[in-house]
Amino acid sequence: MRNRNIIILIYNYFIWILLGIVVISGCTRPDYKQQADEHVYQIIDEKWENDFGSKVNYKISDTTPSPNAIKVEKTIPESGILALPLAVAMATDHNREYQRQKETLYIKGLDLTLVRHEFENNYFGGGIFRYAREGADEGIGTQVEAGFNRLLSDGTTISTNIAASWAKILTGDLQGGLSSILSATIIRPLWRGSDRKVVQERLTQAERDTIYEIRSFNRFRKEFVVSVITQYYGVLQFFDAVENAEQNYRNLLIFQAKVQKLSDAGRVPRHELKRVEQEALQARDIFIQSRKDYEQALDELKITLSLPTDTEMELDVTVLEDLQKMMDAIVDFSESQAVDAAHQCRLDLANSFDAITDAERTVLVAADLLKGDLNLFAAAQPVSSERADLSRLRHWRDVFDVGAELNLPVDRLAERNIFRKAIIALNQSQREHEQKMDTVTLEVRKAYRNLSEAAERYKIQLKNLKLARKRLNNTLLLLEFQRSSSRRYLNAQDDFFDAENAATEAMVDYAIAVLEFYRDAGVLQVRPDGMWEVPANSKGK
Repeated sequence: MRNRNIIILIYNYFIWILLGIVVISGCTRPDYKQQADEHVYQIIDEKWENDFGSKVNYKISDTTPSPNAIKVEKTIPESGILALPLAVAMATDHNREYQRQKETLYIKGLDLTLVRHEFENNYFGGGIFRYAREGADEGIGTQVEAGFNRLLSDGTTISTNIAASWAKILTGDLQGGLSSILSATIIRPLWRGSDRKVVQERLTQAERDTIYEIRSFNRFRKEFVVSVITQYYGVLQFFDAVENAEQNYRNLLIFQAKVQKLSDAGRVPRHELKRVEQEALQARDIFIQSRKDYEQALDELKITLSLPTDTEMELDVTVLEDLQKMMDAIVDFSESQAVDAAHQCRLDLANSFDAITDAERTVLVAADLLKGDLNLFAAAQPVSSERADLSRLRHWRDVFDVGAELNLPVDRLAERNIFRKAIIALNQSQREHEQKMDTVTLEVRKAYRNLSEAAERYKIQLKNLKLARKRLNNTLLLLEFQRSSSRRYLNAQDDFFDAENAATEAMVDYAIAVLEFYRDAGVLQVRPDGMWEVPANSKGK
């Protein structure tokens, strides 16, 4: 009897301590945002592999940045010149699409935390306070409950619940008091839903989806950096076209003044002077048009960098000079080596390959649905109650329930259809990966051909520019000795102007072709500052 009273006392103390915890936890508000951020980035950091790329510039804007992340303000240096590395760093730090990709990665990690939580203790608790009146009877009371549910990796579910209620009768003859219930239930599947792989499928897929998203994010970073640098080069090309057009216009004005003097002296027909004047007007129109195109391209770059379009800035024109020095660099990859590197390094291809494994597991899960249900269950529910009168009587009632539940696989039409669709989806994923392999091969071969063509075209345009400059100088010299006509000079000047633009275009196209080749081969890596590099051992992968 004494031992029973001790158990009752401990039981009641446990009830009230548990209720106190429920009340305290309900009144305390944790920092949910910080909690979520720490949880998500712990997951991402664990799953980030070195081959994916530098683990920088991947955290969303309202979280603590990674230690080696480059933070750049959206301001232009006092010089007014925006250098290429700063432009790329600014884009990776502020570009709106880049921010959206980082948020997509974060949300994928956040979804994983919820799926993982299914295999953890899921606590609950709450209560209610009420006042009731019925005729002459009047009273107050409270009811609280707390417990947890948990799913184990073998499909077993555990559910516990502790509930306590207390009533105080203010008037009338009814009795009040304290009662408490402790219940626990265990359900163990033995047939359908008992395979650990099946039970953990949602968790397994969520874990893999997070890795896929990390890969997709790093693939996006490579494409994004290439696009920003390409856009920067493109604006510089427009700028060079403006300078060429302006110089072309000035040269024609100078030539027009010379022809004017010769015409006044009667040494050149008036119709030739009119033609020169017409060419000068056309040159001015080209200059105005090219300046408009440059300003438009510059504004579009500002949008990419998330800068206001009225921001006053210029680009670093020395980049074009640096490109000229880089043109002699040789891409040390054959076409077959590039294709092999892409098959091993392309992150989107790795996702496509792993999707086959996912489809195979889906077939396994669908096959499990065709089985019947055989579940063992056990439940216990000790109940105690105490009357609030002078006798202080306590009553105990223990309830135990053990058994098995069987559901034979009599009707499995829906499950059959799911199983058949899963097999079809597996076949589709295999074909999609094969197509992805072919597409990647096609992209690399195309990039290699573009690179080869761009290199040859740049050499041709350099020779063309050299010949056009020499022809222009010779024509001008002959014109001074009246051994050439103004028409020949205009043609030479027009060809020289076209050659200048074509040479710059070919140089920029070649630089972009190099970037796109490394990107499509999968060997381009993004540095912490946002710029790119090709690891020395990339060809050997």
